[in-house]
Amino acid sequence: MPADASGVGNVAGRYAAALYDLADEKGALDTVAADLAALQAMIGSSEDFRRFLKSPIINRAEQSKGVAALAEKAQLSPIARQFLGLVAANRRLFALDEMIRGFNAILADRRGHATAEVTAAAPLSDSQSMALAEALKKSLGRNVQVVTKVDPSILGGLVVKAGSRMVDSSLKSKLQRLKLSLKGVG
Repeated sequence: MPADASGVGNVAGRYAAALYDLADEKGALDTVAADLAALQAMIGSSEDFRRFLKSPIINRAEQSKGVAALAEKAQLSPIARQFLGLVAANRRLFALDEMIRGFNAILADRRGHATAEVTAAAPLSDSQSMALAEALKKSLGRNVQVVTKVDPSILGGLVVKAGSRMVDSSLKSKLQRLKLSLKGVG
């Protein structure tokens, strides 16, 4: 039975669902999830890698060679290597991050968990992440996996996206709302 890629972009959703189905069939969901977490960390930590993935100038052969070398160096599982090779061969590396998020969303949903994407101005401590996960668990009624991104432009506070819900308590948004309300006064 094919996985549902709800909430994921069309192309990325199809790839994420196909990868989930293959990993499930091979009994390698945890291995593939760990490989994808490592890939997502690489994408998040390297501007050069993000440029490589999104560049329309780099041809198919060079992208395939690049991701094959990366997969070998990172010691990814055969399923993850084949997946990366297919994505590179089909010139879809630009959507890799969204594919990873889609796979994680399907996995979490199947396991009865929810995924929350949290954007903070500075990295959260372990205790802050755990407290946030507990608060989200109470709110959503499910176990929650917190995926944290750092974006200094929000200045402070948090932006939390869980499923179709979004709570923006960032200082940047509050300042924008204040600016709009002040314009309305005069």
